Parts: sequence; C-alpha cells; structure tokens
Amino acid sequence: MAPVSLSLKEIAAAVGGRVEGNGNARIEGVAPIELAGPGQITFLANPKYLRRALDAKPGAILAAPGVDLPGVNVVRVADPYLAMARVLAVFHPARVTAPGVRPSATVGAGCSIDPSAAVLDGARLGERVVVGARSVVHPGAAIGDDCELGADTVVHANATLYPRTKLGDRVVIHSGAVLGSDGFGFAHDGTLPVKIPQVGNVIVEDDVEIGANATIDRATFGSTLVGRGVKIDNLVQVAHNVVIGAGSILVAQSGISGSTKLGKGVVVAGQSGAVGHITIGDGAKVGAKTAVTRNLPAGAFVMGHPAIEAGAWKRSVAVFARLPEILRRLRRLERAGSGDGDSEGEGE
Repeated sequence: MAPVSLSLKEIAAAVGGRVEGNGNARIEGVAPIELAGPGQITFLANPKYLRRALDAKPGAILAAPGVDLPGVNVVRVADPYLAMARVLAVFHPARVTAPGVRPSATVGAGCSIDPSAAVLDGARLGERVVVGARSVVHPGAAIGDDCELGADTVVHANATLYPRTKLGDRVVIHSGAVLGSDGFGFAHDGTLPVKIPQVGNVIVEDDVEIGANATIDRATFGSTLVGRGVKIDNLVQVAHNVVIGAGSILVAQSGISGSTKLGKGVVVAGQSGAVGHITIGDGAKVGAKTAVTRNLPAGAFVMGHPAIEAGAWKRSVAVFARLPEILRRLRRLERAGSGDGDSEGEGE
C-alpha cells in the first residue's frame, strides 16, 4: 500500500475540524503523544498530558477548543479521541479483498454468495448459506447451514457460526469466536442432568463487532439477540436468550447469564457478570469485577459483589482498609470503659 501524505487542511476537512497554524503542513502518519514527530499528527484528549504534547513537538495535534497549545499546529475538534479514530482510518484504510470463492473453500449446496463477496481458501460454508455484498469469510472459518451474512461483514479465521445464525451488515467476527453453540440448559432426573435441546438461534444486528474467542449461545427457544452497534470484547460469554440493547459494550471476560436483558448503551466492565433473568436498564454502567444479582434501573452505576451503587461501594472499600485500625480503637475504648485502661499488644 502506497504511503499516505495529507495536508493539515485535508485532515481537518475529514474530521470536521478547524486548522490553527499552517494548513499546508504535510502529515504522513499518526503517533501517540510521546512518539509523534514533525511529520505526524497526535491527539490530546486529557489535559494532564498537555506538557507531554508540547515537549514532543509533533507536526500537529487534534485538540478541543480552549486548550492552549502555543507554537504547534492544531486541528480544533469537539472530540479529539473520536477525531483520532477517523484520522487513523484515513491513514490505515481497511484492506480490500479480491472477490470470489477460492479453490480450496468448501461451499455447500444451495448457497447464495454475492459476486462481490470473498470466501477464502480453507473456509467452509454449509448448505443454503447467504453471503452478502462485499463480505469476507476468512480461512478456517466455519459457517453452518442456513446462516446469513449481510453486506460488508467480515468473519475472521477460525471463527464458527452454528446453523441458522444471522449477521447483519458491517458486522465483524474475530478469530476463534463461536456464535450459536448450545445454551447451557439442563433438567435433572434425580440422578443426572438431562440436556434440554436448544432449538433457537443467534441474531446479530448491524454494525456489531465481536472479539476473539467470545462465545454467544443460541436460544433455547426464539433468539439470542445482539443489538445494533454493540461491541463485545475478547473472551466474553453471552448465554442463551440474552438480549443486548443497541450500542452496549461488554468488556473482556465479562459474562451475561441466560435470559437477562440489557438495555441500550449499557457498559459491562471487565470480569463482571450478571445472573440470569434480570433486566439492566438503558445506560447503566457495571464496574470491573462486579456481580449484578438484581434488576438495575436506567442510568445506574454499580460496583462490588454483590453490586451496589458505585459511590457506596467506594466508601465501603475505604472503610474496609481501615478495619484493623478501627478494631484496635474499639478495643481500647472497651478496655477504658471497663476500667482496665489502655494496654499494648491487644490482639487483632
């Protein structure tokens, strides 16, 4: 791929920003603040890095209004972090894969593959699979019978879609992810667990990204649903019949138990989990390593095990760290009240 070189004016136009300084300055790459050189652009999203940004002397800085950056070319934008994402996309555009079904791909009977799509060597499609325009199925990916892939969707190497999984447009499935495996459902006959057949499927709406080795179980009945624009990190578990509302984010090693419903814009931080059959309201935030055991209202921010309001959890942790000291003081008070006086070496 040929190197990209853009003027600062062109970059500003691409991100909807305004140039302060030399709009004709050439920018040939993107770098973090501490590494950015004269021909590179960086961004300043947090004022605490202001000194570092000035010391680095980059070619230009994406910055919000009101941040004083003397002697540096600046592109003023409302959200420098978002603007940086767009600039990165300009300098590092997605690779375009040549269309067509490669010779060593396996394609079952009755498949419908758009002429602009690509099915690469070693990929396997079951029967009656639909692959939309410009979509790409990478080597080693396994797409089960009756699956559907929308337009501009990418299934990376060694990902697996069980039968009847449906992906919308502009979906990205990373390597090792498994969509549509059996939900964990068992009855008990008094001696052993008895498997409950999982006869539903998984539906993934448009603009979703699912990380490497994430797993999403198909529904017992109906569909496990991942809403539009959801972003799921690596190593996340989503159980059967879960519904994830549009724009939600599930961070690495989090897990959602069966039949739980997440509203729109929910954030579940790393290594957190939710029990089954509860509802987490729109815009709720679940802090890292939190166990959600009850319904959460819209806009809630919880932490801890079990989950409580985040501020209360932080205060509780602060008190917990002081418990040995509080215990010593309490024992002194007890001794003083009993007339024994203060003594050294009391037990913990």
